[in-house]
Amino acid sequence: MGTRIVLYWMRVFAPLPLTWVRALGWLLGWLLYAVVAPRRRVVQINLRLCFPKLTVAELRRLTRRVFVCFAQAWLDRGWLWHGSPELVRARLRLSGAVEELQGSDPIIIFAPHFVGLDAGWTALTQQLPRHFTTIYTDQANKTADAWILRGRQRFGSSRLFGRADGVKTIVASLRQGDPLYLLPDMNFGPHESLFVPFYGVAAATVPSLSRFARLGRAKVVPVVTRMTAQGYEVQVLSAWPDYPTDDLLADTALMNTRLQTYIDAVPEQYYWVHKRFKDRPPGEAAVYG
Repeated sequence: MGTRIVLYWMRVFAPLPLTWVRALGWLLGWLLYAVVAPRRRVVQINLRLCFPKLTVAELRRLTRRVFVCFAQAWLDRGWLWHGSPELVRARLRLSGAVEELQGSDPIIIFAPHFVGLDAGWTALTQQLPRHFTTIYTDQANKTADAWILRGRQRFGSSRLFGRADGVKTIVASLRQGDPLYLLPDMNFGPHESLFVPFYGVAAATVPSLSRFARLGRAKVVPVVTRMTAQGYEVQVLSAWPDYPTDDLLADTALMNTRLQTYIDAVPEQYYWVHKRFKDRPPGEAAVYG
């Protein structure tokens, strides 16, 4: 019942002016910062590890901004998934090397976990005439799961692969010319992960970007989505000319190095609420206690 009430209000918020939605998100972000102490601690540990030069005051301010951006982006899904198509298009600005996504060549879109990741997916599927795919993890809450699936399949011709679909199905789709919107920059557990530096700290990282690029004979095109006062800017960057190589470890480390440059531009919009350093190399102590 609680989930249905929340989703009802998300639909109610959809036609509101963006300034109103963002103001509500600001209030929600401050509330979450104040009351969700365990997750606040995760954010602070992540930021302290990645930005050790921050003062205590700077760390506190950045942590608050992380919660505000997280909350604002969450409420933005109301208009992303329930607003009129004209409203959605007006608030999503697709920029940069958009030509990289044209044609029919195999493409993997490297989409880092910024809070606007659903805005980026929506912009691509609404504004570009290609059949996009991505990988989806089922949510434990089935009502929320159905809502997210409908929202992500709202525009264009798209397919959400489940974990059970397997690598072969995804690679076959890639080779047929369906771009894969891939988000590999999380800690999904030590199984098949490699420990490579992320801001100088060893982080369990899945090498799926390099692996899928090699198997699918695909180029890698980064797409970075940033929240703005007008909505979101979805910036398509040039394809990486030196990627992938035959060295899975080096490729995965390079992915993290380039990701850091994207994060440095808007650190408060990265998904720091995730336990990025949960798994540690053998012999290293846990960082979250």
